[in-house]
Amino acid sequence: MLSCRAQYATRAMLDLSLFYETGPIKIHDIAERQNIPYKFLQQILVSLRMTGFVQSRKGPGGGYFLAVEPKEITLGSVIRAIDGPIAPISCVSVTKYDECGCPNPEICSLRMSFKEARNAISAVLDSTTFADLAKKQLDNSDDFYDRGAHI
Repeated sequence: MLSCRAQYATRAMLDLSLFYETGPIKIHDIAERQNIPYKFLQQILVSLRMTGFVQSRKGPGGGYFLAVEPKEITLGSVIRAIDGPIAPISCVSVTKYDECGCPNPEICSLRMSFKEARNAISAVLDSTTFADLAKKQLDNSDDFYDRGAHI
């Protein structure tokens, strides 16, 4: 399962993607639309800024905005930036591999199945951009103001 932090980060990124063309978005607006605690969202946006996904502008007309176009940001990249590797067990992680203690890892059927699961999840997350998510959200919404609703 994704951490609460990763869930909120992906919702914030979706919100910024939905309003990408409008310029900087106030943190209060994101928090309200996405039902994310304001203080928690502040911390998450700092992390997203440090990883290069978002930028911020201070002063009147300021707020947060995506550092690159939504079509350049995948769901998988944001989740990894917040939560780390996408792997159900450590011995199938691509970036954080760690022995699991299995007596025969080369023939372990559990490991093989968990690796298949990791590959399937990663394939979906790494091929889904925030532009895709924003389009899907807009296609499923009858109301312009529902654009920022939960995914």
